[in-house]
Amino acid sequence: MSPMDITAQAIEAQLLRDLAPTELWVIDESADHAGHAGTQGAVGGTHFRVRIASPRLMGLSRVAQHRLVYDSLRTFTDAGLHALAIEVMATAPTQPPV
Repeated sequence: MSPMDITAQAIEAQLLRDLAPTELWVIDESADHAGHAGTQGAVGGTHFRVRIASPRLMGLSRVAQHRLVYDSLRTFTDAGLHALAIEVMATAPTQPPV
């Protein structure tokens, strides 16, 4: 994966596969950080905000929740994703059909 492949859509697709969220927003905030240390001259794909609700995150500590999100996005961080703000939202557990 190259830094050009780091997009909100690609991050969203990965999180959908790995964490099956009930709500998900991926916001590219890279333009707000142009020239910031760590961007290495990149124009986009460096700073994102993820707002997520998933039954997989229920009952876990904040650290464990964030670890699962980071584990899901490891390919992106290895390719140059510099900053990731994670907001885990509360969600009701999914109920099996009656």
